[in-house]
Order: sequence, then C-alpha cells, then structure tokens
Amino acid sequence: MNELRKSILGRTGLEVTRLGFGAMEIRGPRIWKGRPVTDSEAERILNVVLDAGINFIDTAYDYGLSEEYIGRFISHRRSEFILATKCGCTVVNAGDHDETPHVWTRENLLHNIDESLRRMKTDYVDILQLHNPSVDQTEEGNLVEVLKEIQSSGKVRWIGISSTLPHITKYIELGVFDSFQIPYSALERDHEEMIAQAARAGAGTIIRGGVGRGEPGVGLGNQDRWAVWEKAKMDDLLDEGESRTGFLLRFTLSHPGMSTTIVGTKNPEHLAENLRIAQKGELSAQVYEEAKRRLLEVGQGPKV
Repeated sequence: MNELRKSILGRTGLEVTRLGFGAMEIRGPRIWKGRPVTDSEAERILNVVLDAGINFIDTAYDYGLSEEYIGRFISHRRSEFILATKCGCTVVNAGDHDETPHVWTRENLLHNIDESLRRMKTDYVDILQLHNPSVDQTEEGNLVEVLKEIQSSGKVRWIGISSTLPHITKYIELGVFDSFQIPYSALERDHEEMIAQAARAGAGTIIRGGVGRGEPGVGLGNQDRWAVWEKAKMDDLLDEGESRTGFLLRFTLSHPGMSTTIVGTKNPEHLAENLRIAQKGELSAQVYEEAKRRLLEVGQGPKV
C-alpha cells in the first residue's frame, strides 16, 4: 500500500495524514443514536487505522465509549498517532440514552481534560478543542485563558476549536486558536471560505462531514443533501466505477486550505475503501472547478 499523503497542520507544525479518523463512530448507542459497537469491533478498527498509516485521530469527551476504547486498545501505540479531543462537554444519564449538555466553566474544562487523559491512558493530548461554543460563551467563561492554563500544565500541546458560522469568523480574527474543526463537503459548502481564511491565518484545518455524512438512510445521511447532488447532475462528473461518496471525499481533499479530514467508520472494509480513494488523490483542477460551478448554479455555494 502506498504511503498516505500528509499535510502540516498549520502553525502546530504537526505532520498529519490528509485522511484522518473520526472516532465518533465508535461512541456506542447511548450517544446521539449511535450504532452498537462491540469491544472487539472497536479494537479491530482502531488498530487497522494505525496499521494503515493514518496518524490523526479525533474524539471528544462526550463521544460515549470512544475515549475509553482509545485508551484500552491503542494507548500502547501512542507514539504512532496525533490525538485531538474536545472539551466543554458533560454526559448525563437520561434513562435509555445519554444527554450531552455543554457547561462552559473553568471547572468543567479542567475536569474534561483530566478525565479524557485518564480514559485514553495518556499524559497529554496534541490538540484540545472547545466543542462549538458561541462567542459570548467563550468570552463569559474566559475559555481561551482556561485552555492556555491547561496548555501550560503540559497536558495539551496546542489549542483549537470546533466551530461554525457565524461564530467562527470572530474566532479566526482572534488569532489565538492553532486549529479549527469545520464542517464541509460538496453538499455543505457554507464554510468553504472559512477554511481558506483559517488557513491564511496560519491555523490548521480539520474537516468533518467531508463525505456528506454518508449515503441517504445510512448513518447521518440526509436525503435533502443528495437532492442537491441530483439537481446539479453531479453523477456526470464521476470517474468510471467511482462512488458518490468517493467523489465527495476527493472533493474535500481538493480544498487547498484543508489539512486533514476526519472520516469515521467501524467497518474495516469501509476504511479500506476510504484509503483507496484518498490514495487516488484530489480531483483534477478542471473537474473540481466544474463541480463547484454546477453546485453553485443550484444554490450550493459558500457563505461569507
């Protein structure tokens, strides 16, 4: 297997594989109606990820079993991967499922990082990200100062944020975050310019939702998103034998401001397909521009 292409994650200087792994997929059924996952499935997929050469893993305090699985099954391979998690989270038992309200206080962020380190059996994470607070919540809780406090303790190397419009614009302007986690795909282009702005500001960009959340009716797939695909006649742009999700992944990889895109699965066969697509690489400049043109014509373009 050819070695996966890598990018520098902005000012962190971390060299990350352009295809990363989103560990939300091994959260289990109690969080956001996740699919059931067995210990053996989690152990297998996490080790297959590392065996394949993927070196960037993203998780969160409120991703159910995810952090615990990372600690149990790959903490002994800690030198092989760059680890990002998120804070500001709580998990509350609601009977047959767990709720995940955010609590934006210093005490909760300190609790989050200590518990995450304990679960994942490591003494540091490479990137600690705020989990999508508003600008007001960040300011009221002095959250940047808390992140820097945690960073100075050595428990975190770099600080980042998972964010969306309208808040992300202000966060990029602040210039304090080393990385941004941003939703983006051909079927969700709202943040296309935000990725470029974050990259120009020197931050690393971690793209989530880069395969459009999957096919309709599978996982978090949304039929409305695929209606856009049909309307734009995107099937005309597929290579022979290429899947729609394969094209979406290559579209995401083609964004010049992208550092890595986190794609989740608990299925080694799906991972193998993602690897094959990632190794095929970016779309040609001509196809990429034509795809953006067609999508824009049907109202699917970046918001500024």
